[in-house]
Amino acid sequence: MKILKKEFYSRDARIVAKDLLGKYLVRNYDGNILIGKIVETEAYIGKIDKACHAYNNKRTPKVMPLYGEPGIAYIYSIYGMYKCFNVITGEYDNPQGVLIRAVEPINGVEIISQNRFNKAYEKLNKKEIINLTSGPAKLCIAFKLEKDLNNIDLFHEKLYLSEGISEKVEIIETTRIGIDYAEEAKEFNWRYYIKDNKYISKK
Repeated sequence: MKILKKEFYSRDARIVAKDLLGKYLVRNYDGNILIGKIVETEAYIGKIDKACHAYNNKRTPKVMPLYGEPGIAYIYSIYGMYKCFNVITGEYDNPQGVLIRAVEPINGVEIISQNRFNKAYEKLNKKEIINLTSGPAKLCIAFKLEKDLNNIDLFHEKLYLSEGISEKVEIIETTRIGIDYAEEAKEFNWRYYIKDNKYISKK
């Protein structure tokens, strides 16, 4: 599979967020290749976005990956127990990135199922199958995306994004989720998803 290059990420987060739909998230975990098609994303831009961790030029150890080179991973904790996986976009020292909200499992479903529910894929019910990777924390559990991968570049075998299978998709643009604190930014239509894909977190 063709790994996405730094040039792909060196653009506005909103453009990258849309272009990531249909691309593949690839994770090499204990010799197993886990693949998910990206079906839902959100863009964050520090300079103008009160929902971004780096809004108002905030600089703490946690958020510093946002200021890094395009094409690195930003993995952080929420609620003290769950993780979210983002890719850094734009240019160095201009904080912006894309949250990967949901993927559709493509390869390694047995490992993905064990990681998420600790049972075989064939034993999952319909609801559990949909819930394998239909949210940012869910996909991090399923793909074993932990804090040890924070701040790594996405150009090597451990974790990378690649071109997917070429297909025509209709992209829905709407507001982001869980950012009611962000004042006017909560109304930005910076969440993007593939219409009618069953793995999206919310329509």
